[in-house]
Amino acid sequence: MKTILVIEDNNEVRENIAEILELSNYRVLTAPEGKTGVETALKEKPDLIVCDIMMPVLDGYGVLHLLNKHNDTYGTPFIFLTAKSEKSDFRKGMEMGADDYITKPFDGIELLKAIEIRLQKNETLKIQAQSPVSQFLNTAATFSEQQLISDNNEIQSLAKKQKIYAEGRRPHSVYYIVNGKVKTYKINDNGKEFITDIFSKGDFFGFNAIIEDRNYSDNADTLEETDLMLIPREEFLSLFTNDAQVSKHFIKLITKNVFEKEEALINLAYNSLRKKVAFGLIRVLEKYRNEKADNSISELSRENLAQLIGVATESLIRTLADFKSEGLINLEPSKIIIINEKKIRDLPC
Repeated sequence: MKTILVIEDNNEVRENIAEILELSNYRVLTAPEGKTGVETALKEKPDLIVCDIMMPVLDGYGVLHLLNKHNDTYGTPFIFLTAKSEKSDFRKGMEMGADDYITKPFDGIELLKAIEIRLQKNETLKIQAQSPVSQFLNTAATFSEQQLISDNNEIQSLAKKQKIYAEGRRPHSVYYIVNGKVKTYKINDNGKEFITDIFSKGDFFGFNAIIEDRNYSDNADTLEETDLMLIPREEFLSLFTNDAQVSKHFIKLITKNVFEKEEALINLAYNSLRKKVAFGLIRVLEKYRNEKADNSISELSRENLAQLIGVATESLIRTLADFKSEGLINLEPSKIIIINEKKIRDLPC
């Protein structure tokens, strides 16, 4: 049973809303003003909040502002309820991160539909936020009716080992891979290359620089013949600026990715060679598991795999040979087949 918090200073309105929601099989919490509402939300962590704007002690804008400062309540679907109908109020609420805006007087069906839509959307986005970025973006685009992948967008066909963008350049588009593979990488002062990520068909990349409004901090090249769709930055950004729920869940997903990058850096800095290679194999396997019927890593040269893991190519080759002799993997000219994934994951240092 979903829990809904109603924050409303008018006793009659608050009781009517609570009755309607309870009859619709929701668990209902109520608060007569904003301060109590914030305290209740932090304690109970409701699935959705319906909140009046004009209230004593703390108004609805203040409630939303405070709840967005707490990890436990950030991203909770939030519907403003108010007698005001001026566009300026609507705009301010949306800019602060509200998900919907219902003007009094309203009927019960209108309120219930708004709540149902927001709860369903939030549940789907929450699940997708555990998925790869590309899967989330496709789902979010469906909800927001913002078609990121469109026949109207430019398609670039690039040869193998062709430059897509370079560090320091200003981004103008997000890239979507129609076919092929792409690597992003950094180059140190000695000219050594370190691969930061690899993308394949169905992946989006190059969006971090656009979101953060900065120049590219890495480089991107094709690993094979590749078709790229260019999504203009304005179209990409509108996916988030027009929908608070999408924006909140995407921020959480990006935060999760940052933690994964930090884990990879810790592996690079502290683990043994065997552990580094094992970590790298699992990382690549998880990224492309849906593309393969078996547990294999293919179409990735030993040199590129070594750069992705952060070890010398010769060291990688020796370690892979050891793993093969131990029965953990099989090796083919252009493929690494994982035989015992559990043992690779649990490999001691």
